[in-house]
Amino acid sequence: MIVDVHTHAPTSRGPCLTKREEERNDIAPGRTFAREFSWEDHYKAMEPVDKAFVIGYPPSEKERKVKDLAYVTLDDVAEYVKYHEEKLIGVMWLDPLQETALDELERGYHDLGLKVVKIGPIYDDFDPTDPIAIAFYHKISKLGLPLMIHQATTFRGPGPRRLSYAKPDMIEVIAHAVPDLKIVIAHMGHPWYWDTVVLIRKEPNVYTDISAQFYRPWQFYNEILCAVEYGVHEKILFGTDFPITTPAETIAACRNINHLVEGTNLPKIPEEVVEGIIHRDALALLGL
Repeated sequence: MIVDVHTHAPTSRGPCLTKREEERNDIAPGRTFAREFSWEDHYKAMEPVDKAFVIGYPPSEKERKVKDLAYVTLDDVAEYVKYHEEKLIGVMWLDPLQETALDELERGYHDLGLKVVKIGPIYDDFDPTDPIAIAFYHKISKLGLPLMIHQATTFRGPGPRRLSYAKPDMIEVIAHAVPDLKIVIAHMGHPWYWDTVVLIRKEPNVYTDISAQFYRPWQFYNEILCAVEYGVHEKILFGTDFPITTPAETIAACRNINHLVEGTNLPKIPEEVVEGIIHRDALALLGL
């Protein structure tokens, strides 16, 4: 089984009238990707995988006036996922400090059938260890849902985007406060992957994913090597961050991870580790 735990929801149901392809070196150096894409575009890209998480991006209060961002609501995600429910799993992006967060969590789970929660402290500008946020995580745990956290750096955008809210080691507080909560740290917590590795080693219910990592090949190699050396590679989940990368090219990059060290004395990532990441059953690990 191949499960892509990190893809972003389509911005439109039908064909996009203006497909904006752009190169954003601040996001993904040298890569071109579509800012707007359809249901068909997303579903076709997911052909290599058996299951895919689909993440919406509702605007925060601070970003509602920014017109250049493609927002996708919980209802949009639910509508798309229902159309391909044999393959797709809906993820609700929520801001725990918004007054409507608990109501939207209940609605997303009970009414819309969404099965995963995602938060982005660096985007929505909140301390992930805030007591209000901790109470929110308790509710997620009570519902039996896993939590994905963008606990990593990001590119320049609206709002302060404080790196102080993005460090992976902050998740230790959450893991201790809500020990039964399954947590996924997105993007290996880059660039602080070493903190992510030692955290998933210590905390039994904390995992990470490799989404949007391979196009920085030296960092990607060192992330996986670090996890191997600490014996936690089995807690790494497959993910792409589509449309930034696709499942097909991420699988190919994983299988080519040792090209940088060919002909050197540097250690190679074992093939069984690579295939284990690609084929990891994230649904079983996250209780889905």
